[in-house]
Amino acid sequence: MAEAKRDYYEVLGVNKNADEAEIKKAYRTLAKKYHPDMNPGDKEAEKKFKEASEAYAVLSDPDKKRQYDQFGHAAFDGGSGGFGSGFDFTGADFSDIFGDIFGDLFGAGRTRSGGPSNGPMKGANIRTSVRITFEEAFTGVDKEIELTLKDTCTNCKGSGARPGTSPETCTKCGGKGQVVYTQQSLFGMVRNVSTCPDCHGSGKVVKDKCPECHGTGYISNRKKIQVTIPPGIDNGQSVRIREKGEPGINGGPRGDLLVEVVIQRHPIFQRNDMDVYSTAPISYAIAALGGEVLIDTVDGKVIYEVKAGTQTDTRVRLKGKGMPSLRNKQVRGDHYVTLVVQVPDHLSSEARELLKEFDKVTGDTLHAASDQTENKDKKKKGFWNK
Repeated sequence: MAEAKRDYYEVLGVNKNADEAEIKKAYRTLAKKYHPDMNPGDKEAEKKFKEASEAYAVLSDPDKKRQYDQFGHAAFDGGSGGFGSGFDFTGADFSDIFGDIFGDLFGAGRTRSGGPSNGPMKGANIRTSVRITFEEAFTGVDKEIELTLKDTCTNCKGSGARPGTSPETCTKCGGKGQVVYTQQSLFGMVRNVSTCPDCHGSGKVVKDKCPECHGTGYISNRKKIQVTIPPGIDNGQSVRIREKGEPGINGGPRGDLLVEVVIQRHPIFQRNDMDVYSTAPISYAIAALGGEVLIDTVDGKVIYEVKAGTQTDTRVRLKGKGMPSLRNKQVRGDHYVTLVVQVPDHLSSEARELLKEFDKVTGDTLHAASDQTENKDKKKKGFWNK
């Protein structure tokens, strides 16, 4: 007895209202996962690949999809036997999907437009880093960095060929910068396009190389570059400097220079986005009686009025005393300060006597409160004893 077929929508993992793009995306994912070249010798993967391909062949064709929605699998039963036994794949476009798959398998990227790849291309980006202080992140700063950059060779004017000679047309790709190859698949031959390995997509090869740049067309020079770091930048963020990266290809623009900012750890302040956090010591007397204390902020010292009876580890907010916003330096975060009551390590004899007197006064009050509670408990016990 033949095994019952699963619903095509279920196979692809889409609902019946899925559009063409959703169906194609679902099949692309399954085809890449279960393709036999990705799973050599795996019969179960091959079975799932065939099942998904049959579902896609039907649901990607508007007429077949309409028939399937109306009659189900019976619409195609006419003795065909399904995938691999005469199933009609006419109308199903597998070319771009398998071009992507084989590109992943063999390192070849498929060019959808079919045009040459030796046109102007932007150069690669360069990444570097710079260290700044916490205060510099707050105010912003200009830094000078030094790095090696490529410049056009003045001897060959960037051609890579010895002066008096010229690059020749690549014989492998005929100057197109691309090579075409075919790959056998379950659906026949699939046409793929990749960058020419001989000319690296330029369409030209240098036979007689420039002695200055050795055929590359570029000379490396050590350069100093000014980097303007804006106020409010956070650790790990980057500043982009346009067209300071690698030179472009075939007349294309230079890439960009990306400078990652590394902020040094501060001995007092910690940061979370635009907010700043710190701790500040206060004396026992100020915690009990209240009073003014000086608190360090990124703006400098500010006076804060501590409320009487403040407990240790109380957190207070200094509104608008945090880091500025990168988008608008007039907008700032807050500064949260944890007040920590300091217990003195060394006391004079006079201070000791005063603290003993203080303890006696407050201690009597505490003992009195404790005695009242104890008396209440005794009265309750006496009542229940009765």
